[in-house]
Amino acid sequence: MAKEHHRNIVQLVADDLGLMLGCYGLQAIKTPNIDRLASQGTRFTHAFASTASCSGSRSTIYTGLHTHQNGQYGLNHGWNHFQTHEHIETLPRIFNALGYQTGIIGKVHVGPHEVYPWEWFAPSHSRDVLAMAEQAGQFFDKASETGRQFHLTVGFRDPHRDATRMGFGNEDSEVAAITVPDYQPEAVEIPEFISDVPELRRELVEYYKSISRMDVGVGKILEELEARGLSDNTLVILVSDNGAPFVNSKTTLYDAGVKLPLIVRQPGAKAGVVNPNLVSFLDILPTCIDWAGNPSFQTAQSDTSPPRLGTSFLRILDVDEILPKDKWKQYIFGSHTFHEIQNYWPTRFMRDRKYKYHRNIAWRLDFPFGTDLYGSLSWEGIRNSVVQPEAVAEGDTPEVMIGRRRLAHYLFRGPEELFDLEADPEEVNNLAKDPVHQAILEDMRKKTEEWQYMTSDVWLFRDGVSAITSQKHQKLGLELPDRFDFDLKKPGNVTGPYWAPPAGVAAKEQGPSVNMQQG
Repeated sequence: MAKEHHRNIVQLVADDLGLMLGCYGLQAIKTPNIDRLASQGTRFTHAFASTASCSGSRSTIYTGLHTHQNGQYGLNHGWNHFQTHEHIETLPRIFNALGYQTGIIGKVHVGPHEVYPWEWFAPSHSRDVLAMAEQAGQFFDKASETGRQFHLTVGFRDPHRDATRMGFGNEDSEVAAITVPDYQPEAVEIPEFISDVPELRRELVEYYKSISRMDVGVGKILEELEARGLSDNTLVILVSDNGAPFVNSKTTLYDAGVKLPLIVRQPGAKAGVVNPNLVSFLDILPTCIDWAGNPSFQTAQSDTSPPRLGTSFLRILDVDEILPKDKWKQYIFGSHTFHEIQNYWPTRFMRDRKYKYHRNIAWRLDFPFGTDLYGSLSWEGIRNSVVQPEAVAEGDTPEVMIGRRRLAHYLFRGPEELFDLEADPEEVNNLAKDPVHQAILEDMRKKTEEWQYMTSDVWLFRDGVSAITSQKHQKLGLELPDRFDFDLKKPGNVTGPYWAPPAGVAAKEQGPSVNMQQG
């Protein structure tokens, strides 16, 4: 293929960035390179990760599948060791088969390598974005030498926390030569999802610096593209894997954890577009395949890997208004099961433009803290603060607040949550038991369960057991009571009413993960 007809891709993945960018309205921070990228392409305002955990979210970007489909149920590193199933079709498998030069530089955080066989495999935990950009240039040169198209992913370590209780790598010797703004605690902006304490302000200063350093890296990588004349045939995508690394954001499926930046620059497309349509990170891989000109391409894993549910958003990149539902889906689903291995708290959610439904499968457990969040000084400051009595409704007890959320409601949640996002964007006022909203609750519950069936989600529970893994027994006469959890007061299952899958809905055969052996 002639080079002028090449369709290259560069995918930039920030680590724990959330929506903390100038182009997304954070005036206190300086991110000129990312802001410029947004001005040259499309900035989506309603883009959502499926899960708010690093490895899981990256796996959805690289497979177009939810974590309960691809097996990357939680973090990949260390004792967690969650890994993607071997039969899954992944980004590098697809683009290797298309003849692309594939590569990843920096944070990988998914595995195993046999399932993600990037040719140019340069894993690193370095925050030296200048060195990363230099290596990206070497990657581009290699592709030019061989005349191949390329797909490069750059996984920044910034702005993830470091190993201290309030740091973000700004004291590391390897980044000493990278200049970032001198932010001050009194000038930071406090996000709506968290409470203003001095410890948080000090952390935000360090967090902003880490973001600005990552922004320098984005600018340098784009310069490497431009210097080689590759900008005119390279699709550039920038995302964050999950929300900001603070309580009430990262690891939660509230919007603070999963509503994230998605900036796309397509050569020849309209510039400066602000697109309000709902998109999912599951749409990113189909978009890349579409850009490559092979939207229906099949690999050796296509017969065993679950079908991707995402949709290419190339055709709506220049849209700056909300499309009708027959032109673009205006709903998304999400799926979280683990963060760290001890952080088991499976949740599924559905979101449309107005409402958000959460099905909290293990709601009887406390909501778990990610270790880095629990150890942070910002959380220590918040947990030791108590609102003044006059700020609490009559009859209530003064208590710790995380933003507008009571600490008790952060730790303990019911089996279902329903929020009106127009009236309550922080998802604080649970309407699940409100009679006025019962029809909406039941509709979203039904659609979520149909989606769980479609994706063979083994965490679709009835009577405390998986309705998916027990299907064989159901065919032999087992009847599941129509309730989420086992009821000790009513342990029997022969008094009815009984639950059955929605008419015409059955779990999809999805390879080895469904055909489970007896153990």
